[in-house]
Amino acid sequence: MGGCHSMGRSAIVEHSSRKQEFIDLNGPKLKNNITKSPCLLTGKPYLQPGCVSERIVQVDLKTLVSLPNGFDKAEWMATNTIAFFKHINVFSGAVSELCTGTTCPTTSAAGNKIYYWQDDHGKSVKCSGPLYTDYAMSYIQELLTDENVFPTKNGSTFPSGFVFMVQKIFLYLFHVMAHLYWAHYRDIARLELHPHLNTLYAHFMAFNKEFGILDPQETAIMDDLTTAISKHSLY
Repeated sequence: MGGCHSMGRSAIVEHSSRKQEFIDLNGPKLKNNITKSPCLLTGKPYLQPGCVSERIVQVDLKTLVSLPNGFDKAEWMATNTIAFFKHINVFSGAVSELCTGTTCPTTSAAGNKIYYWQDDHGKSVKCSGPLYTDYAMSYIQELLTDENVFPTKNGSTFPSGFVFMVQKIFLYLFHVMAHLYWAHYRDIARLELHPHLNTLYAHFMAFNKEFGILDPQETAIMDDLTTAISKHSLY
């Protein structure tokens, strides 16, 4: 597996033929009306009612993620995959000072889960949180800019292994968000950035559910959050 060449965590993919993005997570921060209690930073803080209900905006996720009439499914998946990468990359970059080799010597997640990176020889490598994120984002960037995987030219077709590549990208993006929730949510909430992360996670998991991208076992460690956040989402 490639992708170990760092391109920087603030890198943004430019994709001229895919102009439509259906949600701007960098837009105005809007408080929703569901929150009835403060965000308590105890236990699993991201499950606290005052935390999990926060969004920057409430949208109908079913409408947001559903394949539009007349739109090619592969093109729709490509458009959204690129958008999710951009938003998660920007968010992880915005809180990068929280995630260092000292604070996160491993890439931890809920349930004592540790994520390992696989090098070019298929060997599992334990690495720090920021290094794993850098590897993941660099690898995804390489895929998104590869014309053989994400074609942009008129008349080009998506390769037979396109869905598999989307699954890989989604898995790495899920790992990054799982680490952010588990290791950094308290600090994210103190910075009042948790509505952005919740909105992003809800959108990401709704799209994943709509198209069955990831095996449920791969996201099971965050099922409690997925269930809780869905109760406060329109889907």
